[in-house]
Amino acid sequence: MAKEPARVLVTGAAGQIGYALVPMIARGVMLGPDQPVILHMLDIPPAAEALNGVKMELVDAAFPLLKGVVATTDVVEACTGVNIAVMVGGFPRKEGMERKDVMSKNVSIYKSQASALEKHAAANCKVLVVANPANTNALILKEFAPSIPEKNITCLTRLDHNRALGQISERLSIQVSDVKNVIIWGNHSSTQYPDVNHATVKTPAGEKPVRELVKDDAWLNAEFITTVQQRGAAIIKARKLSSALSAASSACDHIHDWVLGTPEGTWVSMGVYSDGSYNVPAGLIYSFPVTCQNGEWKIVQGLSIDEFSRKKLDLTADELSEEKALAYSCLA
Repeated sequence: MAKEPARVLVTGAAGQIGYALVPMIARGVMLGPDQPVILHMLDIPPAAEALNGVKMELVDAAFPLLKGVVATTDVVEACTGVNIAVMVGGFPRKEGMERKDVMSKNVSIYKSQASALEKHAAANCKVLVVANPANTNALILKEFAPSIPEKNITCLTRLDHNRALGQISERLSIQVSDVKNVIIWGNHSSTQYPDVNHATVKTPAGEKPVRELVKDDAWLNAEFITTVQQRGAAIIKARKLSSALSAASSACDHIHDWVLGTPEGTWVSMGVYSDGSYNVPAGLIYSFPVTCQNGEWKIVQGLSIDEFSRKKLDLTADELSEEKALAYSCLA
């Protein structure tokens, strides 16, 4: 029996990430090869013509799973009936702008989109915030959509998680699919902590710890961490544009695993509402290792945290607490 189409919202859909993301969704990468979708694409009025061009291309691609396209600049129309919302649209930081200016612009964007989602989205809508500052934008959205359960509001750190997997696979000259259980702790920013202490590699002799195979703690505790933390900046330097293809792909991974579940024995990184696990202050959207089952995520508990890691977890939590204070001051 054919499934009912899922309605998937992408905001900022005419932008770079949106342009890479919508064909992946239409092809079944996000929700699986048997799940029909109706795409809801939102962008700002100056991008309306470009947005219509994206809609034309979606029609031209004749995706079998794509059962409809809503392309609009109206936030209510965009949010009506959506089951999944991928919030890619935001105000980018421009040269000479203070952090508070960027935060203030994003607070107003996320405030209006939160109330539209709350009033018009389908029950149990799952929300993924991609636009930076992703963790704090997600927190603002949560504040202004109090009836959306906090477990349904997340932010993207899967891109950083995948970057960490990629760096380990390159270093060891192995398939990336043979590496698992890296962790991104904290903020999707340069204070995030990519942690390999629990990560393993599939070898002919069974699973082995990453540290045992890399045999270079100096690299793992320094260059590896900064490479993952600063990968976004390195891509901007190389492309003169920010990461789009990898961001879109990891947004699909995030929703795919959240909805369809993580493989047994594997966790992924998601920015979720902190409940105080690992002594991270409650009330922040913070990246943790999670497993997913039946459409619900759960923080992986009981992992040992060494002294080096503890400092890194606290540092990124401090930055998120500062961002939260800054965002709330924009509301005053």
